[in-house]
Amino acid sequence: MDRIDRNILSALAREGRLSMAELAAQVGLSKTPVQARVRKLEADGIIRGYAAVVDRERIGEGHVAFVQVKLSDTRSSALDAFNRAVQAVPEIEQCHMMAASFDYLLKVRTRDIASYRRVLGERISALPFVAQTSTFVAMETVKDH
Repeated sequence: MDRIDRNILSALAREGRLSMAELAAQVGLSKTPVQARVRKLEADGIIRGYAAVVDRERIGEGHVAFVQVKLSDTRSSALDAFNRAVQAVPEIEQCHMMAASFDYLLKVRTRDIASYRRVLGERISALPFVAQTSTFVAMETVKDH
């Protein structure tokens, strides 16, 4: 991957709906080589997809909580079970395994605090091997990209 590929990635990360002609103009190449580079970046799995940036507040999903999760067992089979189960909880927007005093950090998005409390009590606490959780509620999103 060279400087031009990095410029392509940077431009697409800012605006995923750029036409190939617009993208070519931004990176200083003609349309055909840019198109070939984008296809290669996609084929190599560097570009994993394209998505709309949704204003979650406007669709009633403005409450964000970060949840530290400690597991009762951290052997591979327990981690695998937890990782699989997390995939089935739509309110969990992100899940990161951590090198910290806890095992996972979850970003959970719900309508409000009451909805979050239900998700925590009924879904997150019921995930395999969850021993303890700690919640941190976001008051404001300052930067999201």
